[in-house]
Amino acid sequence: MSFESYSSSLLRYPKFGFSLDSSLMDLDAAFLESMQGKVDKAFADMAALESGAIANPDEGRMVGHYWLRNADLAPNDELRRQITEPLTALKDFADKVHTGAVCPPVGGIFERILVIGIGGSALGPQLVDQAIGQNARLPVLFFDNTDPAGMDHTLASIGAKGLTKTLVLVISKSGGTPETRNGMVEAKAAYDAAGLDFGKHAVAITGEGSKLYNFASKNGFITTFPMEDWVGGRTSVMSTVGLVPAAIQGLDIDQFLAGAAAMDAETRKTDATNNAAMRLALCWYAAGNGKGEKDMVVLPYKDSLVLFSKYLQQLVMESLGKELDLDGNVVNQGIAVYGNKGSTDQHAYVQQLRDGVPNFFATFIEVRKGRDGDTIEVEPGNTSADYLQGFLRGTRKALYESGRKSLTISIPEVTPFQLGLLIGLFERAVSFYASLVNVNAYHQPGVEAGKAAAGIFLEVLSGVRSRVVGEPKTAEQIAYEVDADAEDVYHCLNHLASNGEVQISLGKVPQEDTFSL
Repeated sequence: MSFESYSSSLLRYPKFGFSLDSSLMDLDAAFLESMQGKVDKAFADMAALESGAIANPDEGRMVGHYWLRNADLAPNDELRRQITEPLTALKDFADKVHTGAVCPPVGGIFERILVIGIGGSALGPQLVDQAIGQNARLPVLFFDNTDPAGMDHTLASIGAKGLTKTLVLVISKSGGTPETRNGMVEAKAAYDAAGLDFGKHAVAITGEGSKLYNFASKNGFITTFPMEDWVGGRTSVMSTVGLVPAAIQGLDIDQFLAGAAAMDAETRKTDATNNAAMRLALCWYAAGNGKGEKDMVVLPYKDSLVLFSKYLQQLVMESLGKELDLDGNVVNQGIAVYGNKGSTDQHAYVQQLRDGVPNFFATFIEVRKGRDGDTIEVEPGNTSADYLQGFLRGTRKALYESGRKSLTISIPEVTPFQLGLLIGLFERAVSFYASLVNVNAYHQPGVEAGKAAAGIFLEVLSGVRSRVVGEPKTAEQIAYEVDADAEDVYHCLNHLASNGEVQISLGKVPQEDTFSL
């Protein structure tokens, strides 16, 4: 690859210190010309989305996460108020927490935050904390699963005394999401055991009139912030979901929003050659032949961005992983995303990337600034930052020499503005790509199917519990009694046995295992 090719392929936004290098994706003029009709449609689809068109037909909802960083774009005054009023309120609330005007019942000030959420309601705040929360006024911990051992570990790290000055943020649009509800019940039990009033330590972020909203009202929560139905979980980090914890942490949410707004403005322009989000989408399309045939490996060369690949995993895969296209055809679309961080990956899976199955393209994230303050040489003439840059450039080059393509996104440093810039870039790339491959990025029928299946399992589990007695029975015997699948019943019984509720006696094969009280 020549320097001339690199130079002509580099897209820069100099005033932000941002650049996108697609020179190693080998996009040619013929491909770009062949995509022009799809590109024009994608720009039109984005304009319709931002103007308030119904984007989630399953639920009759608009998709308005782009309005969150520029309320003037919202299509009516009511929607604008739904953005500006909570933003003002959450800033005021954070200031009161910092000054002690909102304080724990024991007095003083809150010293830490416990966020209870799942999916985007936890992953967004986690990304923000990891990326720009190193010097936050309040540290933040998370219940982001329904794993009781994980919750016990987090509670142990806080301690009974620490609970007295811990502010709990419960985040759920409906209040019925099982993982979040379970986390809240577990947290409340811990506060109750410590003789503390959970409500006087808790804040809800939820839809008005939801189960959580009603629970918060009944239990005297400190306050409640709205969570609008036109914001999806995977794009909610710039709504109250992400901004409430970030503001209480003391982070610069105005700059965070400004970064995303700046990227929106640049990628709202319909010149594809200078539109970074469209360039990304076209690279994804070319790499996977418009069918997701190649995985995307995300390699941020900065410790603070270690969760960025996980964040993009949800954003990209939940948005693009669809069975049907907009015309009802079975297409099984999607792009698989994984990654960790450089240069840790040099000692993990880069070996396979270099020499193994060529089923991916890489996305490198370069952060040009090594550290704040003075640095040292780790060997004559070289710093740790020199090595990090060397590993990035070396890996990029080695992969291309083996026929593995890659993109490189560069930012000057990890700040609230630059993090907002990156999130805005990928959100818009996902929207553009969805249009290019003719799928709906804003519904998730597969997720709902998984939730329904979990509910069915719990119903079977309840029936199985009632049928275990002192006399040993096999899974098939109990399955007959509860009219359920024998294997499902077997897994229920094993779960009960593993948690001390029933006794198991192993046979030669699972069919011969017996269970009793």
